[in-house]
Amino acid sequence: MSPRLIMKLDVAEIRREPGDVMVVGLRHPRRPVLPAATAGAHVDVHVPELGVRQYSLCGDPADRSLYRIAVKHEAVGRGGSRWLHETLKAGDALTVSAPRNHFELAEDAARHVLLGGGIGITPLIAMAHALRGAGRPFRLHAFARSRALAPLLDEVERAAGPVGPALHFDDEPASRVDLAALLATPEPGTHVYCCGPAGFMEAVRRATAEWPEEQVHFEAFAPLLDAEFVARPFAIRLASSGDVLPVPAESSALAVLRERGIALPSSCEIGVCGSCECGVLAGEPIHRDVVLSPRARRTRFIPCVSRATGTLHLDL
Repeated sequence: MSPRLIMKLDVAEIRREPGDVMVVGLRHPRRPVLPAATAGAHVDVHVPELGVRQYSLCGDPADRSLYRIAVKHEAVGRGGSRWLHETLKAGDALTVSAPRNHFELAEDAARHVLLGGGIGITPLIAMAHALRGAGRPFRLHAFARSRALAPLLDEVERAAGPVGPALHFDDEPASRVDLAALLATPEPGTHVYCCGPAGFMEAVRRATAEWPEEQVHFEAFAPLLDAEFVARPFAIRLASSGDVLPVPAESSALAVLRERGIALPSSCEIGVCGSCECGVLAGEPIHRDVVLSPRARRTRFIPCVSRATGTLHLDL
């Protein structure tokens, strides 16, 4: 996978939203048109001294004059959101990648159900804009603890169009919905898209357990957590040379490849961005990322976090 274009973009606007969220508009200082983004895409934002963070684009993909991201201030986190909230101001510049999309709309879907919890509504807003612009059937659901804490409600309303969104607030009993009932019956041709806090996404996973896996799509920017997982040694075989490289339990396949001089692109290195994605030709991967779809996992691999049983034959 080739590296993405990296740009220095101007902070054209900042506005504050409920739920301790800030919306940042990013514009190219010289070019009127930014690289195209499809609905559900994200960009890498290089936070000074803290590294790279991923944020979904939440504007209309048809508007290429501006990228909009929404950043929730996470009190307990890696510090990126805190820096952006406390330091960034209009007129500053940020280093930002061209968009990448691991959360694509299914082109063959007859209908789309969009489920966004809290700040997870951001990629669903872009999806709603794109679907409405193309005249494709969809329903946008936004979930939050309360109306007062729900970010981007005006954007949600605009994106949903005349039909309007379905708004669900924990403190408004009449607005609540039972996910199990909403998603009880798999519908041929209907695809479900979900982004939000881990508990919300797990509830959607349970509710769609009987759905065909190719009809349910998730987006997450938090690493997979499994306190019981024990990393064990495995090996990788390189298609280009036939060399077999051992991967110790305390190392990653990405680190071993680097030591061998194979410079895969990388960014987050916690399995959430997909920058280091490569192909698998044979073997039994143990997928530890939150990026690849069930279909992609048959032939793709994220070497910064994922592992394998025995020897994994990589298309490198």
